[in-house]
Amino acid sequence: MTVPFLSLKDITDKYSAETHEAAARVIDSGWYLQGKENVLFEADYAGYIGTRYAIGCANGLDALIWILRAYMEMGVMSAGDEVIVPANTYIASILAITENNLVPVLVEPDIATYQIDDTKIEAAITPKTKAVMIVHLYGQCAYTEKIEQVCKKYNLKLIEDNAQAHGCLYKDRKTGSLGDAAGHSFYPGKNLGALGDAGAVTTDDQELADAVRAIANYGSAKKYVFKYRGRNSRLDEIQAAILDIKLKHLDEDNTLRRNVASRYIDGIKNSKIILPVVTDWDNNVFHIFPIRTIRRDDFQKYLLDKGIQTIIHYPIPPHKQECYRKWNNRSFPITERIHNEELSLPMSQTLTDEQVHYVIDMVNGW
Repeated sequence: MTVPFLSLKDITDKYSAETHEAAARVIDSGWYLQGKENVLFEADYAGYIGTRYAIGCANGLDALIWILRAYMEMGVMSAGDEVIVPANTYIASILAITENNLVPVLVEPDIATYQIDDTKIEAAITPKTKAVMIVHLYGQCAYTEKIEQVCKKYNLKLIEDNAQAHGCLYKDRKTGSLGDAAGHSFYPGKNLGALGDAGAVTTDDQELADAVRAIANYGSAKKYVFKYRGRNSRLDEIQAAILDIKLKHLDEDNTLRRNVASRYIDGIKNSKIILPVVTDWDNNVFHIFPIRTIRRDDFQKYLLDKGIQTIIHYPIPPHKQECYRKWNNRSFPITERIHNEELSLPMSQTLTDEQVHYVIDMVNGW
């Protein structure tokens, strides 16, 4: 049996008729940017997340860049200010900070949850700290009330990288509505994925929303009038129309992902495998299903030989990347341990019962 890590074709096929109809509608309309499909999706997505505003943009990295850039234009931050961020995040979180000439301050994660360790944030704060960026890594909520309390105590902005956690809950609130602003990625492999690159910013702050929208449109809120030195980062109409369709199925798809995760956790009994810790099933939408083992590379080869595709998230931590080579000698042992041991098993709302059962059997047989 062959089990793909993620079949985008199978996911797209679930909504084939609806997406073809939406694409044809946009094509026939003759209006391809900043039209009614964007207006509709932004309203629906803001309503879903629970914020006053959602602003579509070209991708998730841009969403984070524009949040920080907007805060700089608003006078909240200046070049050289610091943003606390988890050391084990995907590099996009850190790129957004350095792209704005801000300084990332890396904080280790909790080894059990893989989310930023909220007991270590306060010690990392300096007079130049202006924000904490939490990353809902792997689809699990990173927010804690302790983080919010620390941000309020030091008057820091709380920014969410919600690229991997669409639909995830903290109590009765969705990630993307928990901080001052959030960046969202709709890369095709995400739980809410477009058929190409796409992203959004969500916030309750009208000044921030207006600034983000203008910056992503060449710096213009009014045609041919430029308040900012902006960029071109707009969500196109076809992607907006397709995302609005898939948004209606997101909660159902996340439930299917949780069902797969539940079967993995109940069925995998191999003592060499460290499974995710789940204390609240609403708290995780399982963008991926991360396991750990000290023999990760051997295990990955074994699964591939059995026809099971896996991916490492991520093989090299940000502080060991060449683009941040001035950090290469720094030590983040918890982060490095996770990056050396993590392996993601197949996870999708389209996995069949037979495929899930096969993965469990093969993992237990290693």
